[in-house]
Amino acid sequence: MMKRTEEFSSFFYSQYFADGLRITLGSIVPIMICALMGEFLTGTLISLGALIVGLSDTPGAPTHRRMGMLYCTILCVLTVVITALLNSFLIAMTLAIGILSFLFSMFAVFNARAATVGTMCILVMLINVDDIYSFREELTYLLYFVIGACWYMIISMSLTQVRPYRLAQQELSETILHVADYIRLKANFYDIKQNLDSNYLKLIDKQVIVNIHQENVRDILFQSKRSIKDTTKEGRYLTLIFTDIVDLFEQSMTTHYDYETIRNNYGKTEILDQIRNLLYKVTHELDNLAYKINANKTPKSVYDFEKEIEKIRHAIEKVDEKEKINSIPLKKILINIRQIAQHVREIHRYSQFKGIEIQNEDAIDTKKFVKTDLINWQNFKDNISIESSIFRHALRMGIVLSATYLILNLFQYSNFGTYWILLTILVILKPGFGLTKERNLQRLGGTVIGGIIGAIILITIDDISIRFVLLIFFFLIAYSLFRINYIMAVIFMTPYVLIMSSFTGMNTFEIAQERILDTFLGGTIAFLSSYIVFPNWESFQIKSNIKNLLVANYQYLAQALKLLSGKPLPATEYKLARKEVYIASANMGSTFQRLLTEPKWRQHITKEVNRFVILNHIFSSYSATLLTQLKESKNIDFNNDHLKSLLKALQNLEKTIQSLESESAQTIPPIIDMDKIAHAPVDSDEAKLITDQLQFLTKISADLQKITTEIIFKDVQAAEESSTNEKKI
Repeated sequence: MMKRTEEFSSFFYSQYFADGLRITLGSIVPIMICALMGEFLTGTLISLGALIVGLSDTPGAPTHRRMGMLYCTILCVLTVVITALLNSFLIAMTLAIGILSFLFSMFAVFNARAATVGTMCILVMLINVDDIYSFREELTYLLYFVIGACWYMIISMSLTQVRPYRLAQQELSETILHVADYIRLKANFYDIKQNLDSNYLKLIDKQVIVNIHQENVRDILFQSKRSIKDTTKEGRYLTLIFTDIVDLFEQSMTTHYDYETIRNNYGKTEILDQIRNLLYKVTHELDNLAYKINANKTPKSVYDFEKEIEKIRHAIEKVDEKEKINSIPLKKILINIRQIAQHVREIHRYSQFKGIEIQNEDAIDTKKFVKTDLINWQNFKDNISIESSIFRHALRMGIVLSATYLILNLFQYSNFGTYWILLTILVILKPGFGLTKERNLQRLGGTVIGGIIGAIILITIDDISIRFVLLIFFFLIAYSLFRINYIMAVIFMTPYVLIMSSFTGMNTFEIAQERILDTFLGGTIAFLSSYIVFPNWESFQIKSNIKNLLVANYQYLAQALKLLSGKPLPATEYKLARKEVYIASANMGSTFQRLLTEPKWRQHITKEVNRFVILNHIFSSYSATLLTQLKESKNIDFNNDHLKSLLKALQNLEKTIQSLESESAQTIPPIIDMDKIAHAPVDSDEAKLITDQLQFLTKISADLQKITTEIIFKDVQAAEESSTNEKKI
């Protein structure tokens, strides 16, 4: 109950609520002011400009946000001018919708912010596809739109100047909460009632989310001059916490063992429950840390982990004495938990002394961790291919929107109905079938539920003042939830639309019925088009994602060669390799989850991909464990058997990667022969541990090679069957 209360209160400190509040302030204030002056329509037009630019204002570095809003305003103005000029010509407007929708959808090749700007441009175009107003009136309304856009930009950048670190605090807090959730899932491995494979998939899903938020924090912190280059204590403090959280997350990944064996050996004792409860306490500590950072308060430690760890250490010794079972795996687990707890203690230490200097010896070139080329036109050119999922989606968007517009106009469908159907298609139609299907159900369900709520409000509440307060409430909550819970956002947005319509004197019940019908029509068109018009099945992306993931794992594990040769491992190089593994794993996990939502006849390699994803997670975790062990061991503990095992694992990965690419392509450099380790082998515990880890990595790399071969074979087989069926037809 306490955690739920904290989650609820934390929401009002979160970036999502802040975004909703900012957009609400930018959109509602112009309506209120203009309504008092008797210019309600003018207020809605100004509000539209603020809303469109506000939706493009996604989290990121201040410079990126500012440029994103500016580009959004300029491109929207050009789009409105083109639309206004062609509105009277049906064929010309149809072609314009197709071409502009394609171009703006292709913005996704640059980055997520550009993709959002492109979507806002399409939205503005759809809002203006009617032949009601003259060109002069359209230009007047465009002026109001620009005023609204400028008004929102002033609000947004002013808040950033007043509280420059607020967005970084909110995003960092969100990251810590997801890392805590990740460790909770790791704790479930010590619960004998939990299914291992099911928990692995949940773990991979959570890793995807952690990676997204880590990238956002990197963008905000490392692109911000204030946080790194200045001597500002707050910026350095947040950077230190983020660095420790990334290291803590890696440490939690290294706590990977053969959980089935651990359950079989120690399941009858109470020790696994104690380890799980200790990990839960670590997650509660992280939750508390996140809530305090989000609320801009100084976090204080809740648990004394040293005492907790000592209790479990004594319990392990008793198990060792009573059961006569080898307790070394349990001791390793406890050591990892101690290191995780040490990171938590470090973060609390930073909180007490915000003026701590960043240690030079661990200095990292932060510029290498963020993408600086926002607009890469070569990337745009490279994606002009039917093989590109973005290109296929852009073609689908252009064809479906323009064809729907033409057909609805030929049947003389109402202007607002046409807009709503086109808007529904824009919102629902996603690059992959799975996402389109999911968004379709959410949109339709949310519209129906929201329509019922709106109708009840309009029937029971006649007071205009109360309705207006409810309108602001629904608007605020809807735009606070858009990025985290789409169906709830639609549920709150629909009553807002109905209440707004009631102020214009329209028959709101007829509007509600029409909106539900239009939403159903738009959703049906979007869903069918994802089947028919250049379908982009996730199985098309599987081999590419597998290759990228194997390359990232290869580069990461190859760092061990430097350690075995006695060379120092640069922190920047190591962490960049680690980051690439996280990104590739996240992409693979997302692709697999979308694959599961596709029609059954497309899921011919689901079991194999599932196996690959789990094996890869185990391989990545053991690679992290090995690198940590090598960094902490002495050179004298390394021997030639270690070198042979490492080279064998790398060669397995290299062969697997080569099987996935064309003969001309060469993704990775060949393994450079390394001199033999000169000193005589030492029979130490550390040497034995490294031997065990490398042998296991070699085995898993061979398993990855085998399952990848199966995936390639089944994929080719399915393609041949599909080609045969097409010829028969």
